Amino acid sequence: MPSLDRTIRRNTIVLAAVTAVNSVVLQLVSAVSSITFVLVTGEKGLLGLGPAVFLTSSGLTAGVAGRTMDRFGRRPVLAAGFVAAAAGCCLTALATRTSSVLTLLAGFVLIGAGMATSLLIRAAAGDMYVAARRARGISYVLSGAVVGAVLGPAVFTPMFAHRKLDGSALTVPWLVAAGIALIALVLVLLVRPDTRAIGELLSDREGHAPTAPAAPLAEIIRRPGVIPAMTASLASFAVMVSVMNLAGYLVVEEHHHSQDSVFPIIGAHVLGMYALVLVVGALIDRIGRTPALAGGLVVMGASTLGLQWFGSVPMTAVLLFGLGIGWNISFVAATAQMVDHTSPVERGKLLGFNDLIAALLGASLALIGGYGLESAGVGALAVGATAIVISPVAWLMWRVPQPDAAGA
Repeated sequence: MPSLDRTIRRNTIVLAAVTAVNSVVLQLVSAVSSITFVLVTGEKGLLGLGPAVFLTSSGLTAGVAGRTMDRFGRRPVLAAGFVAAAAGCCLTALATRTSSVLTLLAGFVLIGAGMATSLLIRAAAGDMYVAARRARGISYVLSGAVVGAVLGPAVFTPMFAHRKLDGSALTVPWLVAAGIALIALVLVLLVRPDTRAIGELLSDREGHAPTAPAAPLAEIIRRPGVIPAMTASLASFAVMVSVMNLAGYLVVEEHHHSQDSVFPIIGAHVLGMYALVLVVGALIDRIGRTPALAGGLVVMGASTLGLQWFGSVPMTAVLLFGLGIGWNISFVAATAQMVDHTSPVERGKLLGFNDLIAALLGASLALIGGYGLESAGVGALAVGATAIVISPVAWLMWRVPQPDAAGA
């Protein structure tokens, strides 16, 4: 057991480093994807289409990536995702120089594929911890993004400071993001053994049957606790990614701030997503999944509603920080609950299907939100996002309670 403990600690540290590096790329994508699409295409009315493209790609990739993880392991799928992300960033950089819409779309599709697989890193985290410590284990891996929240603004803000915002100004940042994605690739290859094998070993020690055939997806979804977890996950992720990916346009075009001011705001958001993750993970294991699912959505709703009243850079950063904290609470709780109810050969399939629906919903919200932001202003975006994210709360709290694995 001591040897296994050392292996788990080592893999946890490596995966946390992968999360840190990946979050730097994520910040650039969130900050400038809408602006990049508008500058290359020249169509302001379609500003939400850029995020919608890579979110749709992310969703379509997630289901396949999850099933592939269950069959071949987590590491090869994660590695392939970072290769796709690097290639996508390179194509996007090329599009900013050539103004090729087709090249830009191809780049966004590959970035979306990379996002889908990197998000499934939480399946690898869940593999390595027993149910009573699973939320904490997932939080250990996600905590690496705190470092990324600091690195992102440090890397990208100087590239935009005192520069006219045009297509050519975006070329170098996208190329830098491609190089950073390759660093994540190298790190993920250091994960040994594959975490799925660790999950099977832990399941065996807990008296489960890790080698039993995976149940059909429809049967997994019907297990008690899965639908509530998916509902909270879908609402939190879709609203979070749609608002985050429109933040760059919101700050620059609606509130007339400089492009370099976007990165401290996105950095604050990423910091909120992960700064308290270690505390949040332990709290979720202590209080149970359901209160955390509902509480996180309420915090997100308060943050999105505030966007209509506050437009300064510091206040926007505070609100996106709150949005990140709320997402962290509900998303970690949802992930832990879905992992609780699956075996190591099933959880990639369930998480991938969840991410498929979440990404498609996020793409729809980004497209609708972009149109609403352009035609009706910030208030429409804020109220719409708030209504969506808090709508499941009453049902989550009033439904017939199911026992949480952490407390079982």
